[in-house]
Amino acid sequence: MKALTANRLSDGEVVFWKAGAWVERLADADVFAAEDMAATAETSARAQPTVAIDPYLIDLVETAGFWTPVSYRERIRALGPSNHERHGKQADGGDAVEALRHAHGAARSSGRVNLIRRK
Repeated sequence: MKALTANRLSDGEVVFWKAGAWVERLADADVFAAEDMAATAETSARAQPTVAIDPYLIDLVETAGFWTPVSYRERIRALGPSNHERHGKQADGGDAVEALRHAHGAARSSGRVNLIRRK
């Protein structure tokens, strides 16, 4: 499963794609099972260059009944900022936020694994 994410240009907020528009919560985002549907959404998002910058697809896994990013980096972005639990999206609380906090997975998404080579 995949979701589409980017940063909103007006304030830098992490946003997610839903039905042709950007939303702030991952729990509200469209989840794509098919690669062609995800690619179509990404193309549509890139057609809105004045709203959000550099949209890209992220891998998701189901955790506690919610979709959460596989990548630790993307989990931080979905909760962010991470400087204090009373700041950002995590301050709202709820089941979706708890699922993000307790999710497990790879340090990097599958599409970016080869970017860093460890010795």
